[in-house]
This record gives sequence, structure tokens and C-alpha cells, in this order.
Amino acid sequence: MKTCPYCAEQIQDDAKKCRYCGEWLDGTPHITKTFNVPVSQVGFVGWGYEWKTEIEILGWPLIHIAQGYDPDTGRPRVAKGVIAIGDIAIGGLAIGGAAFGGVTLGGFSLGIFSFGGMAIGILAALGGLALGGFIAAGGLALSLGYALGGLALAPHFIGGNGMDPDFMRMLEQWFPGFSF
Repeated sequence: MKTCPYCAEQIQDDAKKCRYCGEWLDGTPHITKTFNVPVSQVGFVGWGYEWKTEIEILGWPLIHIAQGYDPDTGRPRVAKGVIAIGDIAIGGLAIGGAAFGGVTLGGFSLGIFSFGGMAIGILAALGGLALGGFIAAGGLALSLGYALGGLALAPHFIGGNGMDPDFMRMLEQWFPGFSF
């Protein structure tokens, strides 16, 4: 065992890169393609994980999981697939910190049906801030059709700011015996 000269952690004698701080130990400067700056000046860019299935649908892997940073470019890894899971995810079903696609779940979510902290959905959105084309539900819900939320802004709404009587009648028809 030897001591890493950058972070002072104990590492294997034959290690080429410190597993704790990510610094290269072979003495040659490692340049990222993105920044054209030595990795030690950019910060730790080598952390991450990526996996994808060999099965593809329309050129996209069935499942793609990616997180962290690409050590070659220094850029965040992006999961792109029919089912995409990662810090940044793009897909039919996208789950991530930032999710884009068909059905999306994430901190920031943009898709046809979106669920998240900030959700923007072409048809429907559910989240703290929900912007939905047809239906939105959340703390602040804005929609062109129906909105449910603390503050609901839409032609038909139920929220802390009041209730639309037409929307109420429609809900009573859909759910007989249920009233607000």
C-alpha cells in the first residue's frame, strides 16, 4: 500500500489512478477533450456508471442507465433509450434528475406525461410546479384545460383560489356520490 500524493488515502502500490480522489498517478498529464485542461484543474470527472442492453428498438437501447461523468470528455453522461435512467435521461420512459421524453419522472421533467418537482407535460403534468397542456396538478398548477392545486390557473380549476362549478359538475358525473 502507498499513500496518494493528492488526498493522502491508502491505495494499492500498482494503482494508476486514486480510487478516492480520481487523480492519475502515472505522472503524465491527462487532458480532457472538452476543456483542454488537465483533469486536476477541472476537478474529479471520472466518477460514473453506464450500462445498456444490446437489444435496440429504432436504434435506441431498450434500457440505458448512465450516471456521473464521462472520464474522456468530462461531460455528464446522458441516458438515452426506450427506458432511460440517469442524472440526465431521454427516452420513452425517462427517470432522472432531468428527464425528457414520453413519460417522464424527475426533478425537472419535460414530456408528454410528466411527474416531478417541476413538471411540464404536453398532455398532463403532476408536480410542485405543474404546467400541463390538458391537465395539471400540483402546488402551482397551470393548464390550458383543467388544473388542481394550491394555486390552480386554468379555464376549469379546483384550488386554494376557488372552484369552477362546471368542473365540479363534471367530477360529480365521473364519480357519483362524491362531492366536495
